[in-house]
Amino acid sequence: MDEGKVYGRGVFHRQGQNPFTPRQLRILIGCVIFIAVAAAALYLLNPIAMVGAGERGVKVTLGKVAPHSYPEGVHLITPFISHMRTMDVRTQRVTAETQVYTRDIQHARIVYVVNYNLDPTNVFRMYQEVGTDYQDKIITPAIEGIIKDVIGKWNAQDLVANREVATREILERLRNQLGKTYINSSGFQIVAMSYSAAFEKAIESKVTAEQDALKAKNRTAQIEEEARQLLVSAQAEAESLAIRAKALQENPSLITYEAVKKWNGKLPKYMSPADASLLLNLGR
Repeated sequence: MDEGKVYGRGVFHRQGQNPFTPRQLRILIGCVIFIAVAAAALYLLNPIAMVGAGERGVKVTLGKVAPHSYPEGVHLITPFISHMRTMDVRTQRVTAETQVYTRDIQHARIVYVVNYNLDPTNVFRMYQEVGTDYQDKIITPAIEGIIKDVIGKWNAQDLVANREVATREILERLRNQLGKTYINSSGFQIVAMSYSAAFEKAIESKVTAEQDALKAKNRTAQIEEEARQLLVSAQAEAESLAIRAKALQENPSLITYEAVKKWNGKLPKYMSPADASLLLNLGR
């Protein structure tokens, strides 16, 4: 069989030659070009928007914000006309510090922690009314103002003892104020509070003096109680003696009875006439 001989539609080629006909090559090249163009167009047009875990999407079409938030997942958008902005709705933790004054004009440094998150259902409103920099525009100013207002109600020394009370009030006011701007406040804590070195030393000295005064007061109370007990004991003894004296006066024979109770059974070497009379009476 000669090389190049045709059988039906098939053609034998020498080894190493192109196995496709010119028509087949044109079709193959056209498919490759179509796929490449379609892929490039799909990449450039990008009609698919992804909203990740812990996020909500805000769809903007020709500058207009869609009236709802988009949940996690894949969403279709119109290329060149619409785009999807995502905003984190997970709990955020902010640690910062501020300088405040107490009611008695003492300068205080407050280090605090705030936990918050965006309201998932109102993310589109936050984007429409404030934007993505809501922490700088809303959260920080609100915290600073509320802390200054609450701390300013307390004298410095009283604030030290009522720190938890002030913390609860700040959190409650944060919830009320930030809740109006689509932000949920889940926690607030004062992690550090310090005054000037001179004031802290004065507080320490005052606390020490109060403790010493309390010790002295307790000691005074102890002494007064001991004296009261001695007085009660002395009064009881005096009343006992008075009762016995009256009894002896009314019944002279009790004297003899008392002498017998105290006698050890031995006669004294020397006796007074009264003692002898007593013994004679006993003999009767």
